[in-house]
Amino acid sequence: MAKQKPSIPKGTRDFGPDKMVRRNHIFNTIRSVFGHFGFMPLETPSMENLNTLTGKYGDEGDQLLYKVLNSGDYLKDAKPEDIEAGSKHLATKICDRGLRYDLTVPFARYVVMNRNELTFPFKRYQIQPVWRADRPQKGRYREFYQCDADVVGTDSLICEAEIVLMINEVFSNLDIDDYGIKLNSRKILTGITEVVGAEGREGEFCVAIDKLDKIGEEKVLDELRSRGFGEDSVEKIKPLFHISGTNEERIASMKEFLAESETGLKGIAEIEDTFAYLKDFGLENDHVDFDITLARGLSYYTGAIFEVKVNNVKIGSVSGGGRYDNLTGVFGLDGVSGVGISFGIDRIYDVMEELDLFPKDRLETTQVMIVNFDKTAERYSLGVLAKLRAQGISAEIFPESAKLKKQMNYANKKGIPYVLLIGSDEMESGQLTMKDMREGEQTKLDLDGIIEKVKA
Repeated sequence: MAKQKPSIPKGTRDFGPDKMVRRNHIFNTIRSVFGHFGFMPLETPSMENLNTLTGKYGDEGDQLLYKVLNSGDYLKDAKPEDIEAGSKHLATKICDRGLRYDLTVPFARYVVMNRNELTFPFKRYQIQPVWRADRPQKGRYREFYQCDADVVGTDSLICEAEIVLMINEVFSNLDIDDYGIKLNSRKILTGITEVVGAEGREGEFCVAIDKLDKIGEEKVLDELRSRGFGEDSVEKIKPLFHISGTNEERIASMKEFLAESETGLKGIAEIEDTFAYLKDFGLENDHVDFDITLARGLSYYTGAIFEVKVNNVKIGSVSGGGRYDNLTGVFGLDGVSGVGISFGIDRIYDVMEELDLFPKDRLETTQVMIVNFDKTAERYSLGVLAKLRAQGISAEIFPESAKLKKQMNYANKKGIPYVLLIGSDEMESGQLTMKDMREGEQTKLDLDGIIEKVKA
């Protein structure tokens, strides 16, 4: 058999120990904030039934679903006419399952299946990978982790305000301080379509203006024209791209624009209430901008929508979410409103790497390594190793009595800050030689002194 050069699919990545330590720093930070706000952990399967996923993300989202071929002879139920009908139709005959596209739809399915055991409002967080058949590029992957927090079973806008609080706390704890949270409402976008004479076409409108950052104003307007929006509607939409001023001034402008739309004005009122709650929470700088061009393409949003971008980096949005009033309705449970936020771990990682924000001194996994001189020293050192670990110190011994240079190189490459050298003198006196690998200094201390220094 010819030798094969190993590779991985485009849009996926391996994460070595150095990267995983950094990723875990982000995971643990986000997990801690979610717990701080009363959210409980949940996991769902990587695969869902395909009918659970389809029709929840709009046409473009459906096209990005990874479908899983049925086991065994997956073509046995496919007829020649199914093949002739094209791949989209054929997929329904040969695929019953798909990889999850996000964590929100599986969460809604879980809520419906377990509604009799849950206490509402139900607050859950979920940190798992998702898959999208997207075109790989910087900051966009086919397999990536999402960190979601959702609360269902309440309409209270306190939940929207708390999402802003969580975003601020996560980024503060990660030392990211130059970012913006865009806030809008699907009700406002619906109101815009009513005012410009395109009632009932908010889905098409949202898909088009969601591309504003990528393709610019003129091409968005051209797309609206190509979707059948009349020139009169397009002319009325144009000024919306240029509304400026403070949040209060932009809200006032939109109140005037949406004066004839009850739905639009309700959306404005909810935005105002959310800002009022933020003020009550006493958040000095909430980083929030009311932006009426924010659309978010996912079709299940019905109220507030959020998007977070870090400034001065070449990465897209790192977090987003919104209010969905009846996502559980498609699974047979009507009237359960929810709101949630999702952090894109991979993009946050890229941002922190680009800005050099990972802490230098807290990410090592091993704090102490014991040099292995010979069998006698090895047996003595194992007792020392056990005592270090019993004190909560991450420690290891070099597993064989190799040359000292080899062992010290190992410690350097792993970034281990302290090395213990235990020879015959140390074993006899109990005063162990401890080398600080960062400073290059050596000191002699008993085991209690070593534990105290490492912990300090």
